[in-house]
Amino acid sequence: MSRLRFSLIIFLCSLLWACSDGGPEEQAARAARIYYQHLVDDRPAEFLDGKIGADSLPADYRAQMLAAINLYRATMVDKHKGLVDVQISDNVARQDTTLHLTYAFLLLCYGDSTQEEIVVPMVHHSDRWLMK
Repeated sequence: MSRLRFSLIIFLCSLLWACSDGGPEEQAARAARIYYQHLVDDRPAEFLDGKIGADSLPADYRAQMLAAINLYRATMVDKHKGLVDVQISDNVARQDTTLHLTYAFLLLCYGDSTQEEIVVPMVHHSDRWLMK
């Protein structure tokens, strides 16, 4: 009977852990993944909106940034048959308390079956995680 109780306690603890929001590192990594998923979904404006200060960009500079993002996407298509998926890497995100940054590790999965691990510096601003 004690083995059943122990198993039940372990199950409930793991359920609570799975349902939690996680720490700041996990929250930053999930936010970074969402922003990069916008590139997969051909939504460059939403990707740009995930950058700190994007809401205050002058219109002409915003247009230039969107052109650069589209060029980045076109380069991924030329070199790797496009970006097809974004995953949170097994590497744990790291906090830099001196710079007030959290580094999120993402795994970019390309159409030619190659993968690339990238580091995305994230900043917590106004209750949101944004890319630096």
